[in-house]
Amino acid sequence: MKLLISKLNRRKVLIFLNAIYYNTNLKDWAARENIRRPVIPPYCAQPYHMFYLIMPSLRSRQALIERLKLKSILAVFHYLPLHLSPMGRKSGGKPGDCPVTEDISDRMLRLPFYNSLNRADQDKVIETITGCRC
Repeated sequence: MKLLISKLNRRKVLIFLNAIYYNTNLKDWAARENIRRPVIPPYCAQPYHMFYLIMPSLRSRQALIERLKLKSILAVFHYLPLHLSPMGRKSGGKPGDCPVTEDISDRMLRLPFYNSLNRADQDKVIETITGCRC
C-alpha cells in the first residue's frame, strides 16, 4: 500500500510540475495574444487533470489546433456543453440556452498533459504555441 501511495504521489508531483512549466513558459505569450490560462485562487488546490487555454475565438482555437497538428502534436477542444449533447437535446437543450458555456466551449483548447509527458515534448508544444500569432 505504501508503494502505491508513493507512486501516486510521484505522479501528482510530475503533473503539477508540468502544469507549472506550461504556465510559466506560456505566460508572456498568453498575455500578448489575449489568451487565458488556468486561474487557481490561492485558497484552492488544483488537481491538474488537464491544462487548457481559452483562446480569443473559435477561429483562433482551430488555427492553433491545426498548427500543432502540423508538428504531430495532438491538442483537442475540451467538451461539448451538456445541454447540446444528444441526451441534453432530448431533454430540450438547444443552442443559445447557455451562451457563456457555449462560448467557452468554442474557445477552450486542451494541451497534451499526462504523467509521462517529458520536458522535450513539452518544449516542442511550447515552442509551437509561442510561435503562433492569434
